[in-house]
Amino acid sequence: MGRSSNKELASIFRELADMLEMKGDTIYKIIAYRKAADNIEHATQDVAVLWQQGRLREVPGIGESIASKIQEYLTTGRVVLHDQLHEEMPPGVLSLRAIPGVGPKTAWLLYQRLGITSVAEVERAAKEGKLRGLPGMGERSEEKILQGIEMLHRRSERIPLGIALPVAQALLAGLRGCPQVLRLSTAGSLRRCKPTVGDIDVLAVSREPQAVVRFFARLPEVAEVVSQGDTKSTVLLEDGLQIDLMVLEETRYGSLLQHFTGSKDHNVHLRELALDQGLSLSEYGFTRPDGGMILCPEEEDVYLTLELDYIPPELREDAGEVEAARERRLPRLVQSVDLKGDLHVHSTWSDGVSNIREMAQAAKARGYEYIAVTDHTKSLGIARGLTVDRLRERQAEIEEVNRELAPFRVLSGVEVEVKADGTLDLPDDVLAKLDLVVASVHSGLRQERDRITGRVLAAMRNPHVDIIGHPTGVILGEREPYDLDFAAILREAVATGTALEINSMPNRLDLDDVHVRQAVAAGAMLAISTDSHRVESLEAIGFGLAMARRGWAEPASVINTVSFPALLSRLKGQPRLAS
Repeated sequence: MGRSSNKELASIFRELADMLEMKGDTIYKIIAYRKAADNIEHATQDVAVLWQQGRLREVPGIGESIASKIQEYLTTGRVVLHDQLHEEMPPGVLSLRAIPGVGPKTAWLLYQRLGITSVAEVERAAKEGKLRGLPGMGERSEEKILQGIEMLHRRSERIPLGIALPVAQALLAGLRGCPQVLRLSTAGSLRRCKPTVGDIDVLAVSREPQAVVRFFARLPEVAEVVSQGDTKSTVLLEDGLQIDLMVLEETRYGSLLQHFTGSKDHNVHLRELALDQGLSLSEYGFTRPDGGMILCPEEEDVYLTLELDYIPPELREDAGEVEAARERRLPRLVQSVDLKGDLHVHSTWSDGVSNIREMAQAAKARGYEYIAVTDHTKSLGIARGLTVDRLRERQAEIEEVNRELAPFRVLSGVEVEVKADGTLDLPDDVLAKLDLVVASVHSGLRQERDRITGRVLAAMRNPHVDIIGHPTGVILGEREPYDLDFAAILREAVATGTALEINSMPNRLDLDDVHVRQAVAAGAMLAISTDSHRVESLEAIGFGLAMARRGWAEPASVINTVSFPALLSRLKGQPRLAS
């Protein structure tokens, strides 16, 4: 059945423990099932393999009774006691356990006294003040349950990378204050920089794991400790985010980090390679047939043992990266040091908060050689879009800033609106006088596929349009992408030399990693930009960089990885004002 059987069995035994607690069974049996669940979930080998080898009892907490249930599951796919208890449970009662702060006893109490079988019913009863009269519950308990339901609602969907990453960074900063912490890292989908993530995983190395776990639980950001053991802890923050901490010894840090970074499919592939070499790979390292261990204190050691080049976390999705690592043809992914400038920023001349000088000074302080100020054009009235006259006035300020900050350069550009009929918001003779033109769709977003695709294609065929801004129009958690024929967009991008933007704003990440990889494969050019409206937003470039890396982009595929003179030759038209 593979490693997934460990997770499934752990879930079954946890549910068994909860249902037995609801029925008032003996506490020792409840504890035994929970202990078995924890040990199975974190066992270094598949329980299916251990069962086949007659070694189940080697896992701590697995006695004769639990071993028989594991055998039952592995041979039939079910555990009879679990099924029987499920049938006896009123429908919906188990779902109440999802509410932070509501355990099995409270869930059963809510059902017995009030007939509650859903989260919505708990919320309604709490708001009506019906819970405070139950045994052991008061007004404060009612408030805590409502807070738990609010947390549950907030964490019911995946978390945008732009929200999760700053939270994780703040937690890591707090944990570094623990004297016993030797090393720290995020893991999971967050470390792989997926556009959205589930829970946040944090890994630590320490010779005193219990001290780290206790320190973690006392961090000021922690609202509730869900569980706490000797080497791991799960907490909820005030905003409902769940954080899982695991602490291990230093000699196993590399294998621990690799394992919990994932992805699941990537790890399965690595385990298969290990088996081909007669080894068993787990988070604890490699196990030889004689039981000896190959420890991996560094993550690179895992890949070296498997005779692979090191695979960056962003690529670990089992999408060809293992084969590429074996054949020594992994891409040299674009890095922050490769970026020489930002080609999509706004100023106070349209809807920006910072002026041109402030944006330029901040960009120069970041080590950039240039930025392109691309204020909105006139039809986007809500953004105080530029008219032709105001565009001329702005040029004087750009020239003044260029004199002050030379050799740093501010390119004079616009984010021109692609109108509903496919024409642009400014005439060609005006666009021809600019250094750089970003064309974007902000209106008519619900047009049918052919029409909205045609609008973008028409913009790309304009000889003055250098970049298509936020090409699919997605806003994470708020708006789906346009119904766009992306294959047609890629063909036109290659044919016309128009770059496609990776918009780094955390609520956009457009293009995403999937589209980036398609663009790279097609030979289209990319531009990693922030769409900044204030100085602070220039920091968001890291999110766009993450999408580029996940999409296998190398520096040669990104137009803003070259110095200023080379950039001019990469743009579609010959820049006028900046030359």
